[in-house]
Amino acid sequence: MKEAWGIDPGLSGGIVHISRDNILEIHDMPTLTINKKGKREVAAFLASDIIQTHPNSSVFIERVAARPGQGVSSMFNFGKNYGILMGIVAGRHMLMELVTPFQWKKDLKVGNGKDGSRYRAQELFPNYSEYFARKKDDGRAEAALIAYWGLLHSGIPT
Repeated sequence: MKEAWGIDPGLSGGIVHISRDNILEIHDMPTLTINKKGKREVAAFLASDIIQTHPNSSVFIERVAARPGQGVSSMFNFGKNYGILMGIVAGRHMLMELVTPFQWKKDLKVGNGKDGSRYRAQELFPNYSEYFARKKDDGRAEAALIAYWGLLHSGIPT
């Protein structure tokens, strides 16, 4: 495999493409505000437009699950957004693999917390460190790391 997409599926997540020579295309998760209260959801058509720019790449999406203490409504919406992203990839007939946060973080030796992801992304991709500099850039960093994990550890045949 020469290139891959990594997706952190949260609303503050990211979509990152990586080539074999570590050239990154970094996108924040595209979202739409869907009501007057400011509720957001993944903008499916924009996410699809991003992913279609490299249709021959494999896609690695962080496998997510409900966690204790999270509200039913928020988990439903999170699952809906996760499903939207999986549907986009499946609809484009792209190879997809789901990877747990435990697995990719362990394999890439990522430190604890969101800062750990940002710091590790800055180490691995020093030419892109400004994209991972702010606290709110953790989704970008995690998407980049997931894509990188895909290049190194994928079970998808090359």
